[in-house]
Amino acid sequence: MKYLASQALGIARSRDTRQNLRILARYLVIVALMIVVYSVLFHVLMAMEGQSHSWLTGFYWTLTVMSTLGFGDITFQSDLGRFFSVFVLLSGVVVLLILLPFTFIEFFYAPWLEAQRQRRAPRTLPAGTHGHVLITDDEPVALALIERLRSHERAYYLIEPDLTRALELHDLGYQVVVGQHDDLETYRRARADEAAMIVATGDDYMNTNVAFTVRELDPYVPIVAFARSTDSYDVLELAGASHVLKLTEMLGQSLARRTVAGDIRANIIGRFGQLVIAEAPVAGTPMVGKTLGDGWLRNATGLTVVGLWRRGTFVVPRPDQPLEASTVLVLAGTVAQLEKFGELTAIYHLGEAPVVILGGGRVGRAAALALASRGIDYRIVEKDPSRVRIPGKTVVGSAADRDVLNAAGIESAPTAIVTTSDDATNIYLTIYCRKLRPDMQIISRSNLERNVSTLHRAGADFVMSYASMGANAVYNLLERDDLLMIAEGLDVFRTPVPPALMGKTLAESGIRETTSCSVVAIEHDDDVIVNPPPDTVLPAEEGTELILIGTTEGERQFFKTYGKPGDNEAK
Repeated sequence: MKYLASQALGIARSRDTRQNLRILARYLVIVALMIVVYSVLFHVLMAMEGQSHSWLTGFYWTLTVMSTLGFGDITFQSDLGRFFSVFVLLSGVVVLLILLPFTFIEFFYAPWLEAQRQRRAPRTLPAGTHGHVLITDDEPVALALIERLRSHERAYYLIEPDLTRALELHDLGYQVVVGQHDDLETYRRARADEAAMIVATGDDYMNTNVAFTVRELDPYVPIVAFARSTDSYDVLELAGASHVLKLTEMLGQSLARRTVAGDIRANIIGRFGQLVIAEAPVAGTPMVGKTLGDGWLRNATGLTVVGLWRRGTFVVPRPDQPLEASTVLVLAGTVAQLEKFGELTAIYHLGEAPVVILGGGRVGRAAALALASRGIDYRIVEKDPSRVRIPGKTVVGSAADRDVLNAAGIESAPTAIVTTSDDATNIYLTIYCRKLRPDMQIISRSNLERNVSTLHRAGADFVMSYASMGANAVYNLLERDDLLMIAEGLDVFRTPVPPALMGKTLAESGIRETTSCSVVAIEHDDDVIVNPPPDTVLPAEEGTELILIGTTEGERQFFKTYGKPGDNEAK
């Protein structure tokens, strides 16, 4: 009943709907008068034939004839009466069977449907809406961001100019508000001045327009804009964007950080304050066949193995788990500890062959610059010679051509980085490279999250998702957090010590067993304990935070088990 009442109230508030209802009321009055007049004439004609019927019978006859039911239990005997019956029948066909459905649909049912559509995809958010995130396009990064916002129970709305598309998105489970991206009223109705953040994910021109338009409404709301072109960075800042993200460059640098080549046995892939996260391949070292049970690595370097990569699968390490040639260690510690590890493993040289980069687009070029900054040689394979002009570093041709790959040095390359913008092409090239070189490291770009697992099955050792990386970067800005995405589906995150764990040791807490997350550091003010031993007591002092590493599912399980920061205060 409450639902019906709210629907009726919503319809009644519309000016057009009220006008339509007045027209419908006039029509119904006319129909009622016709029924009354016909009933009176029925009695007159029946009296002329010597028949007598009640007034209820007169209404009954009129309605059965007008609706074409015609039961035949009451009939006229005279031609005048039969002519009157035909006239009532024809007028009933026009008024009840043609005009009534049309009038009902046009002036009542259609407005009701439109009200339903507006309810599913509103143009105005309710008064009091605040702290929400407004996203301008439903492209892959935006959809990945929405999944992260949902998992952390943050309110969001997609701004969609097309009502049909907005309804499709609503039916898919997304929160949508209808409006043009370049219209100030759109952001006024979407309560942009009360939003936690505006995220412009379209092309550079539209993002500039969005930032400039929102700034006219509110000079302080945070605006995050994506820059597809390096030349657009300054323009977006001038338009009013608080943060401009060059995702293609960020992705290329992330892919390059995963590369293991030359004398570098451990590669830093992320920093978290004083804590560094690095990866080190086991292949070619005496570590192959060993286990981590006796703690030899920690005793020698102070580093902790917080995880293992096996052909793209992250595994929580067990003491009795043997290390295979395809295993890559995920290490956590300080820079000094990592340097000590490098000194111990420097003798196991990986060779001077260049890394092969398949694709010379913005991502490929960014990866090349990042490798060059580390002193690692490379070759870019690109079909279009106009895209890359690096003398001595470019091989022109198709990456699917064996002769082209041989010219690039695929037979001796330690790593191949697949960077094209098409996931199907990346899967194809990954399978091809794995077939040619079963022992090489293959790092691939993925544009859509759904293709990450496919690329792993194709043979990629690591896959970096463009969508996930962009979503992670935006979410970090939203939360002003240091959440670090180590790889697709693997994060380092910080959280205050949960009340349920205060005073317990790490061994007693059971964090790893319960959530599959590992505590890699404990931070209090400027004091950081990196790789705390199992007998470390989790302090109860305010301001103490845990730094953990785990999969996305493990992170969710941690917060589900121990609560999110601020939950206790809210209670």
